[in-house]
Amino acid sequence: MTRPVVVGLVLPLLATLLTVGPAAAMPERPGARSAAGSPVAGTTCRTFPADSWWHADVSGLPVHARSRQWLSHMSTGSDLHPDFGPSYGDGPDYGIPVTVVGRDHPRVRVRFDYASESDRVRYPLGRDTRIEGGRASDGDRHAIVVQKGTCRLYEVYAARRTPSGWRGGSGAVWSLRSNALRPDGWTSADAAGLPILPGLLRWNEVRDDRIDHAIRFTTDVTSRHHLWPARHDAGSRSSLAYPPMGARFRLRASWSAAGLGVEAKRVVAAMKAYGLVLADNGSPWFFQGEQSAAWPERLIEDLKTIPASAFVAVDTSSLKVSDDSAAVR
Repeated sequence: MTRPVVVGLVLPLLATLLTVGPAAAMPERPGARSAAGSPVAGTTCRTFPADSWWHADVSGLPVHARSRQWLSHMSTGSDLHPDFGPSYGDGPDYGIPVTVVGRDHPRVRVRFDYASESDRVRYPLGRDTRIEGGRASDGDRHAIVVQKGTCRLYEVYAARRTPSGWRGGSGAVWSLRSNALRPDGWTSADAAGLPILPGLLRWNEVRDDRIDHAIRFTTDVTSRHHLWPARHDAGSRSSLAYPPMGARFRLRASWSAAGLGVEAKRVVAAMKAYGLVLADNGSPWFFQGEQSAAWPERLIEDLKTIPASAFVAVDTSSLKVSDDSAAVR
Protein backbone atom coordinates (compact mmCIF):
# COMPACT_ATOMS: atom_id res chain seq x y z
CA MET A 1 0.00 0.00 0.00
CA THR A 2 1.42 3.39 -0.96
CA ARG A 3 1.07 6.12 1.67
CA PRO A 4 1.82 9.81 1.14
CA VAL A 5 3.62 11.75 3.86
CA VAL A 6 1.12 13.70 5.96
CA VAL A 7 2.12 17.31 6.53
CA GLY A 8 0.37 20.16 8.31
CA LEU A 9 -1.64 20.99 11.39
CA VAL A 10 -4.91 19.32 12.33
CA LEU A 11 -7.79 21.74 12.69
CA PRO A 12 -9.66 21.87 16.00
CA LEU A 13 -12.66 20.11 14.50
CA LEU A 14 -10.49 17.27 13.24
CA ALA A 15 -8.79 17.08 16.62
CA THR A 16 -12.18 16.42 18.15
CA LEU A 17 -12.86 13.68 15.62
CA LEU A 18 -9.53 12.10 16.44
CA THR A 19 -10.70 11.66 20.00
CA VAL A 20 -14.04 10.06 19.32
CA GLY A 21 -13.62 8.74 15.77
CA PRO A 22 -15.71 10.03 12.83
CA ALA A 23 -18.24 7.22 13.00
CA ALA A 24 -19.01 8.09 16.61
CA ALA A 25 -19.07 11.83 15.93
CA MET A 26 -21.56 11.61 13.08
CA PRO A 27 -25.04 10.23 13.86
CA GLU A 28 -26.59 7.48 11.82
CA ARG A 29 -28.87 8.70 9.06
CA PRO A 30 -32.52 8.46 10.14
CA GLY A 31 -34.31 5.48 8.65
CA ALA A 32 -31.14 3.49 7.88
CA ARG A 33 -31.96 -0.21 7.50
CA SER A 34 -29.98 -3.34 8.23
CA ALA A 35 -28.17 -4.82 5.24
CA ALA A 36 -29.77 -7.88 3.67
CA GLY A 37 -26.66 -10.02 3.17
CA SER A 38 -25.02 -12.52 5.49
CA PRO A 39 -23.74 -11.17 8.82
CA VAL A 40 -20.06 -11.43 9.70
CA ALA A 41 -19.49 -15.02 10.81
CA GLY A 42 -19.82 -15.35 14.58
CA THR A 43 -21.87 -12.16 14.92
CA THR A 44 -25.24 -10.64 14.09
CA CYS A 45 -23.43 -7.64 12.56
CA ARG A 46 -24.07 -6.87 8.91
CA THR A 47 -21.67 -4.78 6.89
CA PHE A 48 -23.32 -1.35 6.97
CA PRO A 49 -26.97 -0.42 6.30
CA ALA A 50 -28.83 -1.74 3.26
CA ASP A 51 -28.87 1.75 1.72
CA SER A 52 -25.06 1.96 1.80
CA TRP A 53 -23.14 2.60 -1.42
CA TRP A 54 -21.48 -0.77 -0.86
CA HIS A 55 -24.83 -2.52 -1.37
CA ALA A 56 -26.02 -0.43 -4.32
CA ASP A 57 -26.97 -2.37 -7.44
CA VAL A 58 -25.09 -0.58 -10.25
CA SER A 59 -26.22 -2.83 -13.11
CA GLY A 60 -28.45 -0.08 -14.53
CA LEU A 61 -26.11 2.89 -14.07
CA PRO A 62 -24.45 4.60 -17.05
CA VAL A 63 -20.89 3.89 -18.10
CA HIS A 64 -18.54 6.53 -16.73
CA ALA A 65 -17.33 9.10 -19.25
CA ARG A 66 -13.70 8.24 -18.43
CA SER A 67 -14.17 4.47 -18.47
CA ARG A 68 -12.13 3.89 -21.59
CA GLN A 69 -9.32 6.18 -20.42
CA TRP A 70 -9.06 4.54 -17.03
CA LEU A 71 -9.12 1.01 -18.43
CA SER A 72 -6.37 1.87 -20.90
CA HIS A 73 -4.02 2.21 -17.90
CA MET A 74 -5.18 -0.90 -16.05
CA SER A 75 -3.65 -3.96 -17.75
CA THR A 76 -6.93 -5.12 -19.23
CA GLY A 77 -5.15 -7.86 -21.17
CA SER A 78 -4.94 -9.85 -17.95
CA ASP A 79 -7.50 -11.93 -16.05
CA LEU A 80 -8.75 -11.27 -12.55
CA HIS A 81 -6.80 -12.75 -9.67
CA PRO A 82 -8.54 -13.82 -6.44
CA ASP A 83 -6.14 -12.70 -3.70
CA PHE A 84 -7.39 -15.38 -1.31
CA GLY A 85 -7.83 -19.14 -1.15
CA PRO A 86 -5.75 -22.26 -0.46
CA SER A 87 -2.03 -21.77 0.14
CA TYR A 88 -1.02 -25.35 -0.77
CA GLY A 89 1.14 -25.60 2.34
CA ASP A 90 3.05 -22.35 1.78
CA GLY A 91 2.17 -20.33 4.88
CA PRO A 92 -1.38 -19.49 6.02
CA ASP A 93 -4.34 -19.59 3.68
CA TYR A 94 -4.36 -16.46 1.55
CA GLY A 95 -6.75 -13.64 2.28
CA ILE A 96 -7.44 -10.98 4.90
CA PRO A 97 -8.46 -12.54 8.21
CA VAL A 98 -11.34 -11.19 10.29
CA THR A 99 -11.10 -11.37 14.08
CA VAL A 100 -14.33 -11.31 16.11
CA VAL A 101 -14.17 -10.17 19.74
CA GLY A 102 -16.65 -9.64 22.54
CA ARG A 103 -17.77 -6.36 24.05
CA ASP A 104 -15.43 -6.84 27.02
CA HIS A 105 -12.25 -7.57 25.05
CA PRO A 106 -9.35 -5.53 26.47
CA ARG A 107 -8.49 -2.49 24.36
CA VAL A 108 -4.98 -1.18 23.90
CA ARG A 109 -3.27 1.98 22.75
CA VAL A 110 -1.88 1.89 19.22
CA ARG A 111 0.83 4.27 18.01
CA PHE A 112 0.26 5.21 14.36
CA ASP A 113 2.73 6.32 11.71
CA TYR A 114 -0.04 8.46 10.14
CA ALA A 115 -1.52 9.57 13.43
CA SER A 116 -3.11 12.79 12.19
CA GLU A 117 -5.46 10.80 9.92
CA SER A 118 -6.04 7.85 12.28
CA ASP A 119 -8.71 7.35 14.92
CA ARG A 120 -6.66 7.55 18.09
CA VAL A 121 -8.85 5.47 20.34
CA ARG A 122 -8.04 2.19 22.03
CA TYR A 123 -8.35 -0.89 19.80
CA PRO A 124 -9.40 -4.42 20.89
CA LEU A 125 -6.10 -6.04 19.87
CA GLY A 126 -4.31 -8.90 21.61
CA ARG A 127 -2.84 -12.35 21.18
CA ASP A 128 -6.03 -13.44 19.43
CA THR A 129 -5.74 -10.77 16.72
CA ARG A 130 -5.24 -12.32 13.29
CA ILE A 131 -3.00 -10.32 10.96
CA GLU A 132 -2.90 -10.60 7.18
CA GLY A 133 0.02 -12.78 6.15
CA GLY A 134 0.94 -13.51 9.78
CA ARG A 135 2.79 -11.37 12.29
CA ALA A 136 6.14 -11.86 10.55
CA SER A 137 4.81 -10.76 7.15
CA ASP A 138 6.46 -7.93 5.23
CA GLY A 139 3.17 -7.17 3.42
CA ASP A 140 0.28 -4.88 4.33
CA ARG A 141 -0.47 -6.74 7.59
CA HIS A 142 -4.09 -5.61 7.82
CA ALA A 143 -5.89 -6.35 11.08
CA ILE A 144 -9.70 -6.38 10.81
CA VAL A 145 -11.59 -6.69 14.10
CA VAL A 146 -15.36 -6.78 14.58
CA GLN A 147 -16.72 -6.26 18.08
CA LYS A 148 -19.93 -8.23 18.36
CA GLY A 149 -22.72 -6.69 20.37
CA THR A 150 -21.64 -3.14 19.56
CA CYS A 151 -21.01 -3.92 15.86
CA ARG A 152 -17.97 -1.67 15.87
CA LEU A 153 -15.36 -2.25 13.17
CA TYR A 154 -11.68 -1.62 13.89
CA GLU A 155 -9.16 -1.75 11.05
CA VAL A 156 -5.38 -1.27 11.18
CA TYR A 157 -2.86 -1.12 8.34
CA ALA A 158 0.69 -2.40 8.99
CA ALA A 159 -0.32 -3.78 12.40
CA ARG A 160 2.50 -5.12 14.51
CA ARG A 161 3.20 -5.92 18.15
CA THR A 162 6.51 -4.48 19.36
CA PRO A 163 8.28 -4.72 22.73
CA SER A 164 6.89 -1.26 23.52
CA GLY A 165 3.32 -2.07 22.48
CA TRP A 166 1.09 -2.12 19.40
CA ARG A 167 1.93 0.00 16.37
CA GLY A 168 0.22 0.57 13.02
CA GLY A 169 0.59 2.54 9.83
CA SER A 170 -2.93 3.93 10.15
CA GLY A 171 -6.15 2.95 11.84
CA ALA A 172 -9.88 3.61 11.50
CA VAL A 173 -13.04 2.80 13.42
CA TRP A 174 -16.62 2.55 12.12
CA SER A 175 -20.07 1.71 13.36
CA LEU A 176 -21.40 -1.01 11.06
CA ARG A 177 -24.87 0.45 11.66
CA SER A 178 -23.98 3.87 10.22
CA ASN A 179 -23.31 5.36 6.78
CA ALA A 180 -21.01 8.08 8.16
CA LEU A 181 -17.79 8.63 6.21
CA ARG A 182 -14.37 9.72 7.41
CA PRO A 183 -13.36 13.38 6.98
CA ASP A 184 -12.50 14.04 3.35
CA GLY A 185 -8.75 13.71 2.82
CA TRP A 186 -8.25 11.12 5.56
CA THR A 187 -6.84 7.68 4.88
CA SER A 188 -8.01 4.56 6.73
CA ALA A 189 -6.46 1.09 6.78
CA ASP A 190 -7.01 1.36 3.00
CA ALA A 191 -5.56 3.95 0.62
CA ALA A 192 -9.09 4.98 -0.44
CA GLY A 193 -10.07 5.95 3.11
CA LEU A 194 -12.83 3.33 2.99
CA PRO A 195 -13.45 0.34 5.26
CA ILE A 196 -11.95 -2.92 4.04
CA LEU A 197 -14.42 -5.39 5.54
CA PRO A 198 -17.49 -4.62 3.35
CA GLY A 199 -15.42 -5.15 0.20
CA LEU A 200 -14.12 -8.59 1.16
CA LEU A 201 -15.67 -11.62 -0.49
CA ARG A 202 -16.66 -13.93 2.40
CA TRP A 203 -17.13 -17.68 2.20
CA ASN A 204 -20.44 -17.78 4.06
CA GLU A 205 -22.07 -15.36 1.63
CA VAL A 206 -20.79 -17.27 -1.42
CA ARG A 207 -21.90 -20.58 0.08
CA ASP A 208 -25.35 -19.20 0.92
CA ASP A 209 -25.71 -17.24 -2.36
CA ARG A 210 -26.10 -13.94 -0.49
CA ILE A 211 -23.41 -11.68 -1.98
CA ASP A 212 -24.87 -8.17 -1.94
CA HIS A 213 -21.93 -5.75 -2.14
CA ALA A 214 -19.09 -4.43 -4.26
CA ILE A 215 -15.76 -6.25 -4.00
CA ARG A 216 -12.48 -4.52 -3.17
CA PHE A 217 -9.68 -4.68 -5.77
CA THR A 218 -6.36 -3.04 -6.63
CA THR A 219 -4.41 -1.75 -9.59
CA ASP A 220 -0.85 -0.53 -9.90
CA VAL A 221 -1.06 3.00 -11.32
CA THR A 222 -3.70 5.39 -9.99
CA SER A 223 -4.40 9.10 -10.03
CA ARG A 224 -4.05 11.60 -7.21
CA HIS A 225 -7.84 11.92 -7.07
CA HIS A 226 -10.69 10.11 -5.37
CA LEU A 227 -14.40 9.75 -6.04
CA TRP A 228 -17.20 9.72 -3.47
CA PRO A 229 -17.45 7.86 -1.18
CA ALA A 230 -13.67 7.38 -1.15
CA ARG A 231 -11.95 9.95 1.06
CA HIS A 232 -8.29 9.60 0.16
CA ASP A 233 -5.89 8.79 -2.66
CA ALA A 234 -2.29 7.67 -2.88
CA GLY A 235 -1.66 7.68 -6.63
CA SER A 236 1.38 8.69 -8.65
CA ARG A 237 -0.37 10.44 -11.57
CA SER A 238 -2.02 13.89 -11.56
CA SER A 239 -3.89 13.17 -14.81
CA LEU A 240 -7.62 12.39 -14.59
CA ALA A 241 -7.06 9.78 -17.31
CA TYR A 242 -5.79 7.38 -14.63
CA PRO A 243 -8.25 5.56 -12.35
CA PRO A 244 -9.03 7.25 -9.02
CA MET A 245 -9.67 5.63 -5.67
CA GLY A 246 -13.38 4.87 -5.26
CA ALA A 247 -13.95 4.11 -8.96
CA ARG A 248 -16.54 1.36 -9.45
CA PHE A 249 -16.22 -1.23 -12.23
CA ARG A 250 -19.00 -3.54 -13.44
CA LEU A 251 -18.71 -6.85 -15.27
CA ARG A 252 -20.55 -6.64 -18.58
CA ALA A 253 -23.96 -8.32 -18.50
CA SER A 254 -23.11 -10.06 -21.79
CA TRP A 255 -20.10 -11.92 -20.37
CA SER A 256 -20.95 -15.61 -20.19
CA ALA A 257 -20.18 -17.70 -17.10
CA ALA A 258 -20.93 -20.93 -18.97
CA GLY A 259 -18.62 -23.70 -17.85
CA LEU A 260 -17.97 -22.21 -14.41
CA GLY A 261 -19.04 -23.92 -11.21
CA VAL A 262 -22.16 -22.85 -9.34
CA GLU A 263 -20.23 -20.89 -6.72
CA ALA A 264 -18.20 -18.98 -9.31
CA LYS A 265 -21.43 -18.12 -11.12
CA ARG A 266 -22.67 -16.50 -7.90
CA VAL A 267 -19.57 -14.32 -7.75
CA VAL A 268 -19.95 -13.43 -11.43
CA ALA A 269 -23.57 -12.38 -10.81
CA ALA A 270 -22.41 -10.16 -7.95
CA MET A 271 -19.76 -8.54 -10.15
CA LYS A 272 -22.46 -7.74 -12.71
CA ALA A 273 -24.83 -6.30 -10.10
CA TYR A 274 -22.50 -4.66 -7.56
CA GLY A 275 -19.14 -4.58 -9.31
CA LEU A 276 -15.64 -3.96 -8.00
CA VAL A 277 -14.36 -0.89 -6.15
CA LEU A 278 -10.82 0.42 -6.56
CA ALA A 279 -9.59 0.71 -2.97
CA ASP A 280 -5.80 0.49 -2.95
CA ASN A 281 -2.61 0.39 -4.98
CA GLY A 282 -1.35 -3.10 -5.75
CA SER A 283 -1.19 -5.73 -8.45
CA PRO A 284 -3.67 -5.08 -11.29
CA TRP A 285 -7.05 -6.78 -10.94
CA PHE A 286 -6.27 -8.57 -7.69
CA PHE A 287 -9.53 -8.74 -5.72
CA GLN A 288 -9.75 -9.55 -2.05
CA GLY A 289 -11.55 -12.06 0.13
CA GLU A 290 -11.42 -13.19 3.71
CA GLN A 291 -8.85 -15.71 4.87
CA SER A 292 -10.63 -19.05 5.24
CA ALA A 293 -9.67 -22.69 4.94
CA ALA A 294 -13.11 -23.34 3.43
CA TRP A 295 -12.52 -21.74 0.03
CA PRO A 296 -12.97 -24.46 -2.65
CA GLU A 297 -10.07 -24.90 -5.06
CA ARG A 298 -12.48 -25.15 -8.02
CA LEU A 299 -13.98 -21.74 -7.17
CA ILE A 300 -10.58 -20.05 -6.99
CA GLU A 301 -9.49 -21.54 -10.32
CA ASP A 302 -12.77 -20.53 -11.98
CA LEU A 303 -12.44 -16.94 -10.79
CA LYS A 304 -9.02 -16.70 -12.43
CA THR A 305 -10.67 -17.01 -15.86
CA ILE A 306 -12.68 -13.75 -15.67
CA PRO A 307 -11.07 -11.28 -18.11
CA ALA A 308 -10.37 -7.71 -17.03
CA SER A 309 -11.40 -6.62 -20.52
CA ALA A 310 -15.02 -7.56 -19.68
CA PHE A 311 -15.35 -4.67 -17.19
CA VAL A 312 -16.46 -1.06 -17.61
CA ALA A 313 -16.37 1.81 -15.14
CA VAL A 314 -19.76 3.05 -13.97
CA ASP A 315 -20.86 6.50 -12.87
CA THR A 316 -22.29 6.28 -9.33
CA SER A 317 -22.60 10.04 -8.76
CA SER A 318 -26.41 9.95 -9.16
CA LEU A 319 -26.63 7.77 -6.05
CA LYS A 320 -25.17 10.37 -3.69
CA VAL A 321 -27.36 11.84 -0.99
CA SER A 322 -24.62 13.72 0.89
CA ASP A 323 -20.89 14.28 0.50
CA ASP A 324 -20.35 13.01 4.04
CA SER A 325 -22.50 9.87 3.89
CA ALA A 326 -22.30 6.57 2.04
CA ALA A 327 -26.12 6.41 1.93
CA VAL A 328 -27.60 6.16 -1.56
CA ARG A 329 -30.88 7.24 -3.11
